[in-house]
Amino acid sequence: MKISTKGRYALRLMLDIALNGEAGPVSLRDAAERQEISDKYLEQIVTKLSRAKLLRSVRGAGGGYLLTRRPEEYTVGEILRCLEGSLAPVGCAEDAGFCDRAGRCATAEVWDRIAQAVNQVVDNITLADLMKRHGEKCSGC
Repeated sequence: MKISTKGRYALRLMLDIALNGEAGPVSLRDAAERQEISDKYLEQIVTKLSRAKLLRSVRGAGGGYLLTRRPEEYTVGEILRCLEGSLAPVGCAEDAGFCDRAGRCATAEVWDRIAQAVNQVVDNITLADLMKRHGEKCSGC
């Protein structure tokens, strides 16, 4: 399983907004500069995050984006799934009806266990956890 660039950048953007949004809305241009990501590319990402109600936009002078909830209420899994869809490594790990062989497939357990392991990790790390980790790694950033 590979997380796409959009998924990785969405997580970085959400973290940036969490870290910088206490003072007010975070402009996409400022976040793009800090994250070294094209603001045009971030526009595509922020559209999906806003539609999923993970972010809200503030228009006008001093506008930008804010989280819709507290950082503790977002999981990495929720953010990634917004951009990536399912994080299952194969279709049958997400939907048993995906394959006619599901009931007799010896490898299905492997895919299920991989999916469970991935979900266990991403669903138990919050944006607040990442903020804390950022503070530990970047005390002078």
